[in-house]
Amino acid sequence: MAIKFSPVNIEERKKLDFSSGDTVRVWSKIPEEGGKFRLQAFEGLVLARKNGTKGPNATFTVRKIASGVGVERIFPLFTPMIDKIEIVKKAKVRRSKLYYVRDKAAKHIRRKMKSMLSVVDKKESDIEVADEKTEETGE
Repeated sequence: MAIKFSPVNIEERKKLDFSSGDTVRVWSKIPEEGGKFRLQAFEGLVLARKNGTKGPNATFTVRKIASGVGVERIFPLFTPMIDKIEIVKKAKVRRSKLYYVRDKAAKHIRRKMKSMLSVVDKKESDIEVADEKTEETGE
């Protein structure tokens, strides 16, 4: 019985030294028509590494903001569908799982929306005050 190995350089992947808080660029293979593959980059913040860092079931979660919407992907570390993993930026964090970033981002967006709404309300009230003044003076 022959053992079939995947085309992934396992030793190279084991040596990758990235953890939660780091920014990585993952080049994944996307299947196209005709059995061809194209490479697509997914760059974002590593939220978590799970199932061991060197085991066969090791995975990592990457989060990025695309068109104002948070997108998360879970990648198996040793899948042949990943061409390469580039570490863009290292960071020092005090947690191994950064799931709180989801809520923090949502709160930040809500705060921005509130400030935008208050600016719009102020402009509308200024216009109403200006209209009342012109009615009084008759200009």
